[in-house]
Amino acid sequence: MATGTITKVLGPLVIAEGMAEAKLYDMVRVANSRLIGEIIEMRGDCASIQVYEETSGIGPGEPVESENEPLCVELGPGLLGTMCDGIQRPLKAMEAAIGQYLLRGVSLPALSREQLWEFEAVLAPETQVSAGDVLGHVQESGGFAHKIMVPPGISGTLCTLTSGTYRVTDEIGRVRLANGQEQELTLMQKWPVREGRPYRKKHMPNAPLITGQRVLDSFFPVAKGGTACIPGPFGSGKTVVQHQLAKWSDCDVVVYIGCGERGNEMADVLREFPEIIDPRSGASIMQKTLLIANTSNMPVAAREASIYTGITVAEYFRDMGYSVALMADSTSRWAEALREMSGRLKEMPGDDGYPAYLASRLAQVYERAGDVSALGAPERRGSLTMIGAVSPPGGDISEPVSQATLGIVKVFWGLTSSLAYERHFPAISWLNSYSLYQNEIDEWMNQHVHPGFAGYRLQAVLLLKEEARLNEIVRLVGKDTLSDKEQLVLAVAKSLREDFLQQNAFHAEDTYTPIKFQAAMLEVTLRFYELGSQCLEHEVYLEDILKVKAFADVARLKFAGEKVGEQAVAIAAALEYQLRALMRKGGDDL
Repeated sequence: MATGTITKVLGPLVIAEGMAEAKLYDMVRVANSRLIGEIIEMRGDCASIQVYEETSGIGPGEPVESENEPLCVELGPGLLGTMCDGIQRPLKAMEAAIGQYLLRGVSLPALSREQLWEFEAVLAPETQVSAGDVLGHVQESGGFAHKIMVPPGISGTLCTLTSGTYRVTDEIGRVRLANGQEQELTLMQKWPVREGRPYRKKHMPNAPLITGQRVLDSFFPVAKGGTACIPGPFGSGKTVVQHQLAKWSDCDVVVYIGCGERGNEMADVLREFPEIIDPRSGASIMQKTLLIANTSNMPVAAREASIYTGITVAEYFRDMGYSVALMADSTSRWAEALREMSGRLKEMPGDDGYPAYLASRLAQVYERAGDVSALGAPERRGSLTMIGAVSPPGGDISEPVSQATLGIVKVFWGLTSSLAYERHFPAISWLNSYSLYQNEIDEWMNQHVHPGFAGYRLQAVLLLKEEARLNEIVRLVGKDTLSDKEQLVLAVAKSLREDFLQQNAFHAEDTYTPIKFQAAMLEVTLRFYELGSQCLEHEVYLEDILKVKAFADVARLKFAGEKVGEQAVAIAAALEYQLRALMRKGGDDL
C-alpha cells in the first residue's frame, strides 16, 4: 500500500510526495483526519490529489495513504429510493449515524450491510455463465425486479447458486474460472466510475422518451438512448424542466444529479418526489429514482465525481434491460469544478479559463448514453438517455461549455429569458430549438400514436414561424395592414402558443399530457385553421370565424385531464358544424 507525506495544500488540491507506488485515479486517505481524495496527476513520486472534503486545518507533514483502487460505486439492491452525495455516501444513513452535518473523514457503505433481500435464482449449478448473464432476481419496493448479473470480466462454470435471503455482501454462489480458481458471487458488484460499462452492441435510437411535456414530445423529442441539453439564463426554468422530466418520463429508472445546485432546490425534490404517483406503475415515483445531491455548499471537487457516479449507476440499470433517464443539473457547475482544479494544477487555460480538454471530457460523459444490447443472457436491450442543463453566464450560449455541449448532443431545448419574463413556461423557444432525432421519431409517432402526427407537427411549426415573420410586419406598420388570412394565422398561432405550448407544472391536469392527447389537441387546433381558411374563401368575416364558441373551447382542452380525447372529438365536431354553418350563410352570424 502506497503511503506518502503532504508537502503542500492548495484548497481542495493536496500535493504529496513519496507516492511512487500509487497510480493515477487511485483513491487515497489524506492527513490524520483521513479525508477522501483521488489522485489526478502524477509527477515522479509526487501525487496531486483532489480532496472531496473540506481541507482546512491540515498541513505539510501529515500522512497520505493510497487505497490502491480507483473511485468505484457499489451496485446492487437498495440503490433506488435513496439519496447520496457525489461519491456515493448515503446521506440518510449518514444523518442517522452522525447527525444533520457531515463530519470530515466519515464514510458509510452506499448499500446497507444489514438489510435482507429475497433472492430467487434462475440458473442451475454446472451452467456455463459469462459476463452479464442474469443469475436471478430480487424484488424491491414497488414491484421493481432487480436483476442480479454476473459481473463484467467473469466467465466460467457455475459451481453453486442458491435462492434465499441474503445481505448484499453474502455469498449467493460461486463460479469456477478457466484457471480453476473459484470466484465468489454476491448480490452486489463494484465498478470504477470513470470507465464505461461494457455492452454487446449500440443501436441507433428511434423511439421517443415520452415526457408529458407538449413542447418537448410534439415539437423537439429526444429518443430513448439519446442526448439533450437545456441551456438557459438564470430564472428561465431549467431546474423546473429537469424536475418535470424526472417526474413524468416514461422510463423505468430515473437518476437525478444535483451538481452544484442550491440546497433548497434539492430539498424541494426530496419533499415533492415521494408524493408524486408514477402514472405507469401507480407507485411513488421515488421508488424508481436515485438522487445524487452535490449542492453548491459542498466541496467543489466532488462535483466532478458526481456526474461519473450517476452515469455509472445508470449504466448498471441499463444493463438489466431497463430504460434509464439521467438528469444532470447542471453541467456548467461541473465544468466550473474542472476549471478550478485545472487552475490549481497550473495547466494552460483555454477559453474563459476552462481547461483545454473541456470538450473531450464532456464528450466522454455524453457518449456513455445510448440504446444498447446488453452483455449476457437472456438477450436484453436497455437505454440510457442523458439530459444536461447548462447555465451560461448571462444566457450567452456562445460561451465554451454551451458550445462544446451543442457540438455533442443531438437535441437542443433553448430556454429564453424573454419567454420567462412573459410568464410563458416552459420557456423553450420554438424558433431556436431543434431535434436531430426528428425523422426517426416522426416515423414512430405516425405508426404508434396517429398516422398524421408528423404532418400536424410540421404544420404547427410552420404556423409559428409564419407568426414570427408577421409580427415583424405588425411592429413596423400595424396589424390592420395584414390580410384576413394572415390575421387568422396569428390567431391560430396564438392558440398554439398559449393553449398548447404553454404548460403549468403546478396544475394537477396540465402538468402532464399523454402523447395521444397531445395529438388530439394539435389535430383540433389545426382543423380550426383549415376550416377557418375555407370560411375566408367563402367570404365569411374573420371576426365571425374567431367568435365561434368551439374555438374558445380549444383553450380549455389542456385542463380536461383524462377526458381530453373525448372532448377533442366533441370540439372538432362542433367546429365542423359551426364553421360550415357560417360558410352556408355567407358570413351571417349563427
